[in-house]
Amino acid sequence: MKTWKKVSLGLGGAVVVAGIIFFSIQQSRKGVVEVHTGKVSRQDLTSQVTASGEIRPKTFVNVGANAFGKIVKLYVKEGDHVTKGQMLAQLENVQSSADVNATQASLTAAEADYTAGVETLNTNIADLDRANSDLEQKRFDWKRSEGLYKDQLIAKKDYDASKNAYEASVSGVAQAKTRIAQAKAQAEAFKRRIAVQRAQLVHNNDVLSKTEYRAPFDGVVTNLPVREGETVVMGIQNAPGSTLMTLADVSVITAEVKVDETDIVNVKLGQPAEVSIDAIPKKKFKGVVTEIGNNALLRSTGVSTSQSTGSSQEAKASRSPPSTKIGPATGFRAPWAIALMAR
Repeated sequence: MKTWKKVSLGLGGAVVVAGIIFFSIQQSRKGVVEVHTGKVSRQDLTSQVTASGEIRPKTFVNVGANAFGKIVKLYVKEGDHVTKGQMLAQLENVQSSADVNATQASLTAAEADYTAGVETLNTNIADLDRANSDLEQKRFDWKRSEGLYKDQLIAKKDYDASKNAYEASVSGVAQAKTRIAQAKAQAEAFKRRIAVQRAQLVHNNDVLSKTEYRAPFDGVVTNLPVREGETVVMGIQNAPGSTLMTLADVSVITAEVKVDETDIVNVKLGQPAEVSIDAIPKKKFKGVVTEIGNNALLRSTGVSTSQSTGSSQEAKASRSPPSTKIGPATGFRAPWAIALMAR
């Protein structure tokens, strides 16, 4: 056999043997766990609780209708900043204004009648003083005439005339006292009528004031579902036609989230939190846990267990119910949160 053939056979055999060895090694490594090594260091373990919810102002109010009527003027639009006491909307007030004017006129008339009654009472008191003075004079004349008549110095006719004048003065005094009592009763009636008219005026002013809506605090109009010319009615909150607008104080914003009952036990007040907003995906807001709710929520409906009328209630957390509010820390900009409120 030639030399080059021997070399070829030898190399081929070596390759076959090498392949068998490599295959055996690979088969032997199957099922072996790979071990990684690293430098040992002391670190803190962190437990994170993740939950979803919604961004809302801490303080907001739905301005509801206090009276039935048509909106004649809206002084704001959605997104406007308002100050406390600023006029927001005006309902028609023709009838309520007329009631106020009529009651005011009746009150003025009652006050005039009372003033006249007091003057009449004063006049009657003056008449009583004059009648008493006249009575004293007539008594003196009668006593003197009585003495002169006994001494037969005057005629009986003159004596009788003096006596009749005295008795007339007594009757005049009695009539003056009666007129004073009547004037007092009349003045008291006028005074009571004034009290009634003032109470009616307060009632009508209250009805009139309910046609005007003013801002209860500084804030932003975040929802305005009504327009000028529409009719609003008093009714259940959030019912169509019963809510004029929503006013929110955007100085403090909260994230209200629903935490699972298995995680809520790990949440405590004052813990740090990170809030992410879908509309701002690359921005993280730092916050702290400011409040933990007092009632569990049903998983099926999301309604608080205290509000549920069903017979079956799901489990509650032993320490805290699954409702957590995460408040903003410094740097959380309120206008961003307001823009995220769903309609």
